[in-house]
Amino acid sequence: MATYSIILYEDNTLLSESIQSMFRLSEKVELIGAFENPKKATLHIKELKPDLLIMDIDMPGMSGIEAVKQIRSIDKEIPILMLTVFDDNDHVFEAICAGASGYLLKKHISNRLFSAIDEVLEGGAPMSPSVARMVLASMHQKAHSNNPYHLTPKESEVLTSLSKGNSYKLIADQLAISIDTVRSHIRKIYGKLHVHSQTEAVSKAINEKLV
Repeated sequence: MATYSIILYEDNTLLSESIQSMFRLSEKVELIGAFENPKKATLHIKELKPDLLIMDIDMPGMSGIEAVKQIRSIDKEIPILMLTVFDDNDHVFEAICAGASGYLLKKHISNRLFSAIDEVLEGGAPMSPSVARMVLASMHQKAHSNNPYHLTPKESEVLTSLSKGNSYKLIADQLAISIDTVRSHIRKIYGKLHVHSQTEAVSKAINEKLV
């Protein structure tokens, strides 16, 4: 049976000891470190090389959210499972957006800890539907802000090529489409950007960093 090495960050002594006891009874995991705060988490990762981090969100000295941000600056891959008292709150959302792999409510630790660990190590992201909706909404908002005119990928390619001063024929050759298709894309681009000429379209694209 595979054994996974884990570091635990939890400032509640009773809860930390309870989790450590659960790990000692399991053949699947090996606890290689337990700490009251994550101030030295990046050092722990480099020295102990754990397979997984379990981290409380609210801790003195440094929050779990700040720790996740620091960890992700040096390690994009290590799974980080957050522990939290409350579901569906901004802290959980912040932690996920900062790079946490998922989270577990503390009230569910006794019966869901090992399944959450398995899920995270298998590439999953345990989280409640409410927080998942918040994450998706944030992604959609970001996508919209990066593409406020809802240009399709092909329209963006045409606009980028147009901004380089390329002719319709050259654009058609580059994108392997017909000149008529290029003209059709450009008409749609003009409509979406609310412009009436190539000069206006290119100027707007450059000024608003669309290309």
